[in-house]
Amino acid sequence: MSFDDLSKELKLRKEQSLYRQRRTLQTPQQPLVQVDGREYLAFCSNDYLGLANHPDVIKSFQDAANLYGVGGGASHLVNGHSQAHHELEEALADFTGRPRALLFSTGYMANIGAVNALLNKQDAIFQDRLNHASLLDAGLLSGARFQRYLHNDADSLAKKLEKSDARRKLVVTDGVFSMDGDLADLPALSDVCKKESAWLMVDDAHGFGCLGEQGGGCAEYYAMPNQDLQVLVGTLGKGFGTAGAFVAGSEALIETLVQHARTYIYTTSMPPAVAAATLTSLRILREDTWRREHLNKLIKQFRKGCEALGLALMDSPTPIQPIVIGESEKAMKISQSLENDGIFISAIRPPTVPQGSARLRVTLSASHSEAQVDRLLRSLEKVVL
Repeated sequence: MSFDDLSKELKLRKEQSLYRQRRTLQTPQQPLVQVDGREYLAFCSNDYLGLANHPDVIKSFQDAANLYGVGGGASHLVNGHSQAHHELEEALADFTGRPRALLFSTGYMANIGAVNALLNKQDAIFQDRLNHASLLDAGLLSGARFQRYLHNDADSLAKKLEKSDARRKLVVTDGVFSMDGDLADLPALSDVCKKESAWLMVDDAHGFGCLGEQGGGCAEYYAMPNQDLQVLVGTLGKGFGTAGAFVAGSEALIETLVQHARTYIYTTSMPPAVAAATLTSLRILREDTWRREHLNKLIKQFRKGCEALGLALMDSPTPIQPIVIGESEKAMKISQSLENDGIFISAIRPPTVPQGSARLRVTLSASHSEAQVDRLLRSLEKVVL
């Protein structure tokens, strides 16, 4: 069988400026990187607190690799649940103020596993229209009746919940929306869930580390009681600077996931060294409050600078600061112009974002300096205006 149809589709994708290509990073994650042999000042990493290349985190990884080896060796329920995994789960439970936490190998697997362990065809799931792909896929795979409410609109959600007679109703939202940088209105969503006897699940991948006095994410930011946010998901590859993910919640929730979450049961555990390194990054994340303070200062500096240039930003108090360009071809050209000027920022295009809203997704890190943000603003003035 020929793949001619696939080749035609790929050609069309290129013509529409939607073709995606991998670039090769040749340095650690840091402000100054080398990509495909050239040095750039990068503003597109999710390493929000600058922990991915922190010497203490690296040393913890190395020490644990010497102790445990490299691979997890088996699934958690067979022979792959190491002491490092267990200690990290206990620390994450304490960090989130929940009775228990459960590690997953990726954020995608955490979302797929949690939703599908909780729901089936008797149930209903309600998702924000701008939710991450992993949440949408989780809902579709569950077999539950799938509905999407208007972005961050509690009234839209309420109208849909009122009509549901499902056995279980699960409302799912990002905490920080990854392409827009805005926050879910969790108190309003929680109020609706209480009235309609629904559970609330939040994927706070981009909130942990950045929001709250101790980096506890959206739950800390809004001072949400545990009973108002039943399923809390976090990823470790962003603010924590390592890899993997976790779900935190009640004893009954976590034990249900251990028994029924296929993406937990049927996969090898993350390398124990990653868990050990994350324990160190968690300690730094909580203690080094200056990282969040500096990051917030950079966010204000960047937004003020864009306002002075007449560049419209989306309403985001987070390190995610998108500049909407519109057409994919134009976004690609601007991204290339920035690259020519030594600035590395990827153009985000459909289907990741809606048609006509291609953008430069600028992300800031605590490891950036004020001078580097000024350098970015000067480059944007040259190539965008």
